[in-house]
Amino acid sequence: MFNYVKESYNELVNKVTWPTFPQLQSSTIVVMVASVIFALIVLVMDISFENLMAVIYKTLANLGR
Repeated sequence: MFNYVKESYNELVNKVTWPTFPQLQSSTIVVMVASVIFALIVLVMDISFENLMAVIYKTLANLGR
């Protein structure tokens, strides 16, 4: 177990290339924009299904009369 921790630490310190601050900023902006786009798509789908279900329920209610 000690050897595993030692090798893991060595790999993190000497072999991993960490991103620079500008790279982190650009990646964060990409994730934020993608999240907003995804949220808008889900919102449009939700409103569409809500309206579709309202039409279906209204039609079924009128058929029962």
